[in-house]
Amino acid sequence: MLYNPQPYCGKLPMRIGPYELKNNLIVAPMAGVTDRPFRMLCKSMGAGMAVSEMVASNSLLYGSEKTRRRADHAGEVDPISVQIVGADPKMLAEAAKYNVDHGAQIIDINMGCPAKKICNVMAGSALLQNEPLVATLLDAVVGAVDAPVTLKIRTGWDKNNRNAVRIAKIAESAGIQALAIHGRTRACAYTGDAEYDTIRAVKESVNIPVIANGDITTPEKARHVLEYAGVDAVMIGRAAQGRPWLFREIEHFLNTGTRLPEPDVTEIHRVTIAHVMELYDFYGEHTGLRVARKHISWYTKGLAGSANFRHQMNRLESVEEQLAAVNEFFVEQAQRGSQLHYLEELAA
Repeated sequence: MLYNPQPYCGKLPMRIGPYELKNNLIVAPMAGVTDRPFRMLCKSMGAGMAVSEMVASNSLLYGSEKTRRRADHAGEVDPISVQIVGADPKMLAEAAKYNVDHGAQIIDINMGCPAKKICNVMAGSALLQNEPLVATLLDAVVGAVDAPVTLKIRTGWDKNNRNAVRIAKIAESAGIQALAIHGRTRACAYTGDAEYDTIRAVKESVNIPVIANGDITTPEKARHVLEYAGVDAVMIGRAAQGRPWLFREIEHFLNTGTRLPEPDVTEIHRVTIAHVMELYDFYGEHTGLRVARKHISWYTKGLAGSANFRHQMNRLESVEEQLAAVNEFFVEQAQRGSQLHYLEELAA
C-alpha cells in the first residue's frame, strides 16, 4: 500500500461531547491490557484517547480490588473514557453513574466483545442479536449520566447478519455521541481480515462520529482506512501491544506523508523498563510481576534470541530477577548492534 509523500488532508480531530481529541488516534479497550499504565503510555506516545478495559456492570464487583484499580485515573490525561459491559439496563446505568462518580468523563458501552464468557450472559456482541434490547440499554445509560456516552460494536453477529447500520441508527437516536466499529462479526472473532465496507456504510448512514477498528497495524493502513471508510478516527488495539510508539508513527505519517525511523533497541529498553516499573507500582509487586510478563514478551518479540528469553523470563518469581533479566537481554541486543525489524506478520 503506497502513497505519495503528502500529508493526510482528511477530517479534523474529532469531538466527543465537550472533548476535542488532539488527533484521530484512539487506543482500543482490551481486557487485561488497557490499564492505567498502558493508557498513559500510549497517550504519551501520541494517542488522542484511550478507552479503559471493560468494567462489569455487576454491582457486586464494586467493592473489589480489581474494580477499584480500574476506576483509578490518577494522573491520566483527559479525556478519561471508561468502558462498561452488561445486559441489564438498570445495572448498566448504575455502572455508568458509578464510573462517572469516580472520574470517568466519557462512558463507553461494550457491544463488541466476542468472548464466550461475555456472550454467554448475552452481553458484549451477543446484544447485536437483540436490537430492541440495544435501544433499551442505550436509553438507560444515556439517561443516567451527564457525561457523553459512546458505543463499540462489531459489524454484526455473523456474516449473514450484518446489522451495524441499523444498530448505528438506534445508537444515534438514543443520543450516543460516537460509535466505534470493529470490522468483523462476532462469529469471526479475530480470524480472517477486517472489512471496512460495512464501516463505510455506517459512516454514510449517521451523523455522529464513527471510529474504525480492526487490523490497523501500520501508518499506511491507518491512512487507507481513514480515506476509504471516510471515518472520523481509527482505533488501534492488538497492534499497539509492545508497540506504543505506533501512535506517534501514524500521527507523523498522517501529518507529513513520511515514515519515522523505527525505534532502536535503546529506546525499546527504556520504554520497557519504565512500563514495567509503572506496573509494579500500580498493581503491587506480586501482581505487577505477572502482568509485566506479557508486556515484556510483546516488547521483545522480533529481537534476536527473544523466544528463549521469554521462556526463561516467564519462570522468574521476583521483580529483581525480572528487571535483571530484561536489562541483561537488552544489553546483549545493544552489544550485537541489533535494531528492531518487525516483519509484517509480527505487526499484525
